[in-house]
Amino acid sequence: MLLLQLDAVTTAVDVAAIATSVVGFVAGFLAVLLLGKYVVIPGLRRIVRSRGFDAAVVSLGTNVLNAVVWVAAIAIGFAVAGYGGFLSAFAVFGGAIALAVGFAAQDLLGNFVAGVFILKDKPFEVGDWIQWGDMSGRVEEIDLRVSRVRTFDNELVTVPNGDLANSAVTNPVAYDTLRQKFVFGIGYDDDIETATDIIIEKAEAHEEILDDPGVSVRLVGLGDSAVGLQSRWWIADPDRGDFVRVRSEYVTAVKEAFDDAGIDMPYVHRQLTGSVEVIEDVADE
Repeated sequence: MLLLQLDAVTTAVDVAAIATSVVGFVAGFLAVLLLGKYVVIPGLRRIVRSRGFDAAVVSLGTNVLNAVVWVAAIAIGFAVAGYGGFLSAFAVFGGAIALAVGFAAQDLLGNFVAGVFILKDKPFEVGDWIQWGDMSGRVEEIDLRVSRVRTFDNELVTVPNGDLANSAVTNPVAYDTLRQKFVFGIGYDDDIETATDIIIEKAEAHEEILDDPGVSVRLVGLGDSAVGLQSRWWIADPDRGDFVRVRSEYVTAVKEAFDDAGIDMPYVHRQLTGSVEVIEDVADE
């Protein structure tokens, strides 16, 4: 009988301990989860938006913090329930897994970080024409991991954000105006003043080249076969104005005017001089 009573007492104690652990786990879990859901995450959203981050960055930060809140809620729940030893072992195991994953996916993580900075700093936006390395094209999409650029050959290039963040990127359409330049080569016997007048006249005649600031022409080189006159001109709204087309039309107009005026645009040529000596070798008989 005594043994039965002791077993009953022990069972009651065990049930009470389990109940206490369950209540502690639930209380700790819910406290951290509700705090994170209704205080920490909304606070992060307000801070990130106030700093001007893109919506994609806000979404990423929300998802990451949401995962952190869940992990923290489970950890605090186990701690309150009295399972700190299990929590420590799980933390060590999880840390080892995180370290292994970090080494394996360091390039992927680097691209994610680069994507966040691209979306925040906005060196270029969707629709901009950019140049990096020997590539160029219009940006069609910016994700957290990659950016997609359509080349002028109508090819879609998927570029890791790390490549764009760690190299010089030229954005010709970032501002309202753009200065362009082109070197016209004329012959040494041609009149520089006449050529300069033609270059300025054709720039002023083009409706998409700005009058203020006006075109300027400078002598920039005396080459092997030509005198270099560099024209510098400005256009407005380079993105919509298609500055490549404007340059082509302007250079074509100057070339045709040079032809009409008899101004040569020489190309490099070489003249070979010398003599050939023939030696007859007569064998002795």
